[in-house]
Amino acid sequence: MAELAVVARRYMASYALFNQALADRLGLHPTDLQCLNLLTLEPGPVTTGRIAELTGLTTGSATRLVDRLERAGYVVRERDAGDRRVVLVAPVPERTAEVARVWERVGGGWFALFADLDDRELALFVEHMRRTTEYGAEQAARLRAGEPASGGGGRYGGSAGRVRAGGIVRGGVSFQGYS
Repeated sequence: MAELAVVARRYMASYALFNQALADRLGLHPTDLQCLNLLTLEPGPVTTGRIAELTGLTTGSATRLVDRLERAGYVVRERDAGDRRVVLVAPVPERTAEVARVWERVGGGWFALFADLDDRELALFVEHMRRTTEYGAEQAARLRAGEPASGGGGRYGGSAGRVRAGGIVRGGVSFQGYS
């Protein structure tokens, strides 16, 4: 568990730095890039309120994020055909294709990292990613609500968040003295 905790922290830091570099390359803020990523996973255009839900931002912050993406040409605002009072945000296909091309150039080897794994091993990675995505979203919501993050609560509960000075207790990580 100690090794997993260290590797996970390095993985998260590495991905955050990669996301920053990719966002810089595209002239976007890292949060804006990830919002665009989430928008491309939605089945269609969404409201700014839905963007707030997806990102955990307030509706005001989500509106400013959409403003930035719109100015950069990555999204457009359009009226809902069923209810003209509702404004939807849609990715611009040509611009998201541009992001995909940049991603393919810099991250295209990602799939090769898993090419030698069998279906069972791949399923383990998929489950890990689903679980950590859910857990991370729960903890982000707790932090935004002013609650302390904890290993308890949520689907995965347990003592994963308990930390002892300078050490690890059942997966909890102390930030003191880590390398």
